[in-house]
Amino acid sequence: MIPADLGHDTAALRLETPRFSWNDSPMGRAIRAFDWSTTPLGPISGWSVSLLTSVRIMLGQSHAACMFWGPDLTMLYNDAYAPVLGRKEARALGQPFRRIWADVWNDVKPLVDQTLSGRGTYSEEMRLIMTRNGFDEETFWTFSYSPLHDDDGVVAGLMNVTVDVTALVQARRNQQVMQEELLHRIKNILSVTSTVVSSSLRNAETIQEARDSVGARIMALAKAQGLFTGLGDSADITEVMARSIGAHLVGNDRIRLSGPSVPLSSQQAVGLSLALYELATNAAKYGALASPQGAVDLSWSVEGDHFGLDWQESGGAAVEAPTREGFGSRLVNQIVPAYFDGEGLAEYLPQGLHYRLRGRLTP
Repeated sequence: MIPADLGHDTAALRLETPRFSWNDSPMGRAIRAFDWSTTPLGPISGWSVSLLTSVRIMLGQSHAACMFWGPDLTMLYNDAYAPVLGRKEARALGQPFRRIWADVWNDVKPLVDQTLSGRGTYSEEMRLIMTRNGFDEETFWTFSYSPLHDDDGVVAGLMNVTVDVTALVQARRNQQVMQEELLHRIKNILSVTSTVVSSSLRNAETIQEARDSVGARIMALAKAQGLFTGLGDSADITEVMARSIGAHLVGNDRIRLSGPSVPLSSQQAVGLSLALYELATNAAKYGALASPQGAVDLSWSVEGDHFGLDWQESGGAAVEAPTREGFGSRLVNQIVPAYFDGEGLAEYLPQGLHYRLRGRLTP
């Protein structure tokens, strides 16, 4: 016999225990209102204990969860799963698995077959191309399939508990791209720095001249690399010019600019910045900017992805081609054009130095 006081406590416990209600969630109400007689599951009034229990467990999940039951694997899902369906959600309830998820059926079918054989599955960051919103969309999911049994213990369906990890995977991809880009930039910096030092030392006549030359060019390189602090991965060509030859642009019209707004990728902007700094420095020492009457016409143009830039000096002292190729010549004729997959040429004309750069813009 059950003691009177224990029986009283058990009855009270039963009265206080919450009971399942279809009204506890929007999807619970939607499932109750759906005409299941048009599906292989039949009316809710005829559902088995095991089916009702599985549906109640699914609706109680905080994670996105859905389940498929019966010969057609008819779909039911909870509130958290509705956003997963995208625009498919309007017609998903009561549909066969392979129909509502036809776009990924071939990808998940092996997992479905395994689960229906009685062995659950777990997939981590599985890539699925979905068309849930009318267009192909790369998505990633961590999810499990668990077999669901009928009243006789036979597998009658499966439950899917899933987490959308697309943002996590994309963030990791972006981080990897940034790391690779950083490594690429470091390699470029070291390569250019090595060239700066070796060429400056080789062409200098005194230790002091070498020290000044190396120091100035290293500072120019540092300014070029610092161009994108706060600017992102691209910069307009006018910003590049302001950073690289700004000292020659302020307070006078010795360098006359002409050209459209052009967004430059980080690497191309760095290369162009170095070239412009070298041209302006040489012009101030030996060329047009060394003379009060001298000037520079700096123009550029864009046609499609084709880019052209011209630096034309005039009004200065007569210039002569150097007897040997120094760092400056290698920079403007070889190193910088490589950034643009193009060609560069410095011509020492009677009216002054003319530098021409032709190439392609990269995204």
